[in-house]
Amino acid sequence: MRAITKGAEPASLTQHRLTQHCDYDNYAAKDELRAALHAEQRGLCCYCMGRIRVDADAMKIEHWQCQANYADQQLVYRNLLGACLGGTGQPRDKQHCDTRKGNDDIRWNPADPTHQIEARLKYDPDGTIRSNDAEFDGQLNDVLNLNHALLRNNRKGILDGVLQWWKAEKPIPTNRIEREIDRMTDGGELRPYCQVAVWWLRQKLENRA
Repeated sequence: MRAITKGAEPASLTQHRLTQHCDYDNYAAKDELRAALHAEQRGLCCYCMGRIRVDADAMKIEHWQCQANYADQQLVYRNLLGACLGGTGQPRDKQHCDTRKGNDDIRWNPADPTHQIEARLKYDPDGTIRSNDAEFDGQLNDVLNLNHALLRNNRKGILDGVLQWWKAEKPIPTNRIEREIDRMTDGGELRPYCQVAVWWLRQKLENRA
């Protein structure tokens, strides 16, 4: 997961909340909402950081606090995120992200700046995602299934790439590391799972401080 900076909500969502008997199901402009979420998440799933597209067949609109248990949050923009399909239609052990989460809760929201999501996560060389917060660590596995073999291997591929770069150019000056982080995070859409490499490089910078 990476921190998501929420932008302005779509005007259609604001207007819909002003209508009588409004709810998420009768909100007609979901394509506009999907486009806004895609843009602010820079093309990445809110949980696994895989690629999402502005298309109902390639992206789900996730309620961080689910509609079933938090009806008052169903049209609150800060509660809405863009998620990948997460193995929709597959057996439960192959599902992940919103599809696996369903109506369960997770402790920290990647779009809430007070939750400091990036400070709560770390990545092992084999691509495993972990948290020192025991409750959240359990949710990463049991609720979101983010250590599904496919996702873990995808993250490992990103880590392998940055390690090869690191070993090939070593010793690397601090400003070169900073430029590499900027290169990975600048622009529009981000490379899937890039936050894993960014996290690793930031760890190297912190160790030099």
